[in-house]
Amino acid sequence: MKRRGTPEADLQRAVVTALRFALPKGTIIHHCANEVTEAGPRGAKRQAILVGMGVYPGFADLMVLCAGRVLFLELKSLKGRLSPAQEAFRDAVTAQGFGWALVRSLDDALGALADHRFTTRVASPTGRVTP
Repeated sequence: MKRRGTPEADLQRAVVTALRFALPKGTIIHHCANEVTEAGPRGAKRQAILVGMGVYPGFADLMVLCAGRVLFLELKSLKGRLSPAQEAFRDAVTAQGFGWALVRSLDDALGALADHRFTTRVASPTGRVTP
């Protein structure tokens, strides 16, 4: 049986692979499974359990921890839009001084590293060179 991909899942796999290559050894790149995709009462019950365990609505798709820096990456397809919970999460983490970026392409992800002053082993495709 062939797995059906989604644009965001395919993008996320590509971004994770690129970040593992670009960032120094010891960097933590983490994806938090933040929602249950099972429909119906069983899925709702499981989601309620996860919320009780600390799942945060709107939490970014990826969290990057490197050399004392934290960057949250929200991955979206070209037409994807942020939900109100994702906007609230963005506002909360940036108010606390953490980095956050919307990523629609691999170039966006590498550019976010440069914009947030992460040291990498590669130059950004947009011409931005990280320090």
